[in-house]
Amino acid sequence: MNKMVRKNGYFLLVSVLLVLSSCKKDPSILKVFVRSSNNELVNNAKVIIIADVNSEPATPAYVDTVQTNSSGFAYFDMNEFFSKLGKKETIGYFDILVKRDPSQGTGYIRCRAHITNVLTVYLNP
Repeated sequence: MNKMVRKNGYFLLVSVLLVLSSCKKDPSILKVFVRSSNNELVNNAKVIIIADVNSEPATPAYVDTVQTNSSGFAYFDMNEFFSKLGKKETIGYFDILVKRDPSQGTGYIRCRAHITNVLTVYLNP
């Protein structure tokens, strides 16, 4: 009987540890859709994100550049950015610059950790 209780205890402990280790947080993603003045999605546009160091609270310096894909959006994996912050800091503010000759567009977004953040930027002719 004692061996049976011990085996069940070990089984329960291993089960709990497996469940806890499999609880992963959702990824932090920033998706920027780029549209033309005609509201069409634009591929091969250069999208630059720049941390707003003057925001309140201040966002640590960060810059990244990605080209939009054939579906007209740029995908930024923000896990690297948020992993450098403290656990209590889960928000960053970013300026968005988009360029595709001869058009340009700008945007601003509050990016939160562990969710998909989405913004649409329209190009000015």
